Amino acid sequence: MDFDCDVLIIGGGPTGITLALAAAQHGAAVIVCEKEAAIYPLPRAAHVDHEVMRIFQSVGAAEAIAATSRTTSHYDFLTADGEILVRFEGADRLGPGGWPGANMIHQPSVERALRTQLAQKSAAQLRASWQLTSYAEDADGVTATFATPEGRQELRARYLVGADGTRSPVRALAGIELDDLQFDEPWLVVDTIVHDFERLPKVNLQICDPARPTTCVLMGEGRHRWEFMMLPGETEAQITDDAMIAQLLAPWNVDGAITLERKAVYRFNARVAQQWRKGRVLLAGDAAHQTPPFAGQGMCAGIRDAANLGWKLGLIASGHAADAALETYQQEREPHVRATIGLAMMMGKTVCITDPQAAAARNQQMLAARAAGQSPDGNVSFPPVAQGPIHTGSAAAGSYFPQFIADNGARLDDALGEGGWLIGEGPADAPVPPDIEALPLDDARLAPWRAALDGWLAAHRARAVLVRPDRYVFGAGHSGELLAAWTEGLLGARSARG
Repeated sequence: MDFDCDVLIIGGGPTGITLALAAAQHGAAVIVCEKEAAIYPLPRAAHVDHEVMRIFQSVGAAEAIAATSRTTSHYDFLTADGEILVRFEGADRLGPGGWPGANMIHQPSVERALRTQLAQKSAAQLRASWQLTSYAEDADGVTATFATPEGRQELRARYLVGADGTRSPVRALAGIELDDLQFDEPWLVVDTIVHDFERLPKVNLQICDPARPTTCVLMGEGRHRWEFMMLPGETEAQITDDAMIAQLLAPWNVDGAITLERKAVYRFNARVAQQWRKGRVLLAGDAAHQTPPFAGQGMCAGIRDAANLGWKLGLIASGHAADAALETYQQEREPHVRATIGLAMMMGKTVCITDPQAAAARNQQMLAARAAGQSPDGNVSFPPVAQGPIHTGSAAAGSYFPQFIADNGARLDDALGEGGWLIGEGPADAPVPPDIEALPLDDARLAPWRAALDGWLAAHRARAVLVRPDRYVFGAGHSGELLAAWTEGLLGARSARG
């Protein structure tokens, strides 16, 4: 039976569209099926970090997304009376990805920017109002059935990816269970349109008030968000009443400065799918994991999934990698996801204390730590890739390769483009595979970043570095050894597409 595409993605949100763009860039034919007719028009995710902006840059959407986003200098956890318990600083400074550390977004604007790029890809297409009803898997591929405005339709693909959200029909149909990490807190989310920014906070805040833990954060496209923890005995009807919302906002003195856009109750959960791959079916984004919002990593985790999975699917589709490469997807991503969920749960448990005595003890401990210089202030960092397609034992293997910025503001990735890079001393006789571009340091394209690249190689005592398409370091050292390991080692034996 003929294939309609290499990769069929269920879910046209940020994760699904980014995955489609990444997979298409690296050689796959992709179809995205989305059950809704149009982009959901109201805000949802609030934040993406520098690494996710770099991923958006790689698919051509970063500038449009940055134009609708806002930055802030820090993220403060405060006591009820305004003392700083912990401050995460540097959010507006450039991170290793070459973009600000924290970018406060408007999700509909992000989705529009991504879909604009998708519309320009001949190898990828979006089918709206296509709802998955079932699928059947065989040795060669997956046949999916949809309810559409034109009636029942079928599509056949080599791989099916569920990027279809928390309730994921793909996950349910695959019979994949979730590990519940035991975090379940109901919160009211209030999104507003801002008319007078001078009357609103300029930084992101967590108010650790046992009487009512509260979040207050910037958003993109002229918006601001408050989140209020629901207290025992409160109902959704009570806390979403406009009079109750006005009462909750009264201490912020924003009457007349904002207009209510959305109110909704969310349960903040922490869960991870037990399998991210089952045969020819994979999960990404909220279908694979759910993260409490306190670290701002929910959407970020899904976009990182897309970057990790996209290049592997593309290389498989174009004949440059074997199916075994997909076994490394969960190996690489799950430890990172569990670390970010752990951080978010730690933050949430710090915020969500409603017992006054316990809150007072927390405040005393955290204020003392801050006074002693032992507070974890500063940027949040995440673990490197520890296994998968990396050259274990070589310098910097699994670390994140920085996007250097030239004096004129030019970003390294824009000069080099997608794909893998071998930067530094070239191989004397080892063949360079077609998915890797060899770039000697005297290449004219590297001139604006030559000093930074020289410095990176010197710091790692390496002659060359092989950078994966998702900008993690495969390894650093001797180019011939790196290329041999890339071709024959951790990606698995290369094979023609079957």
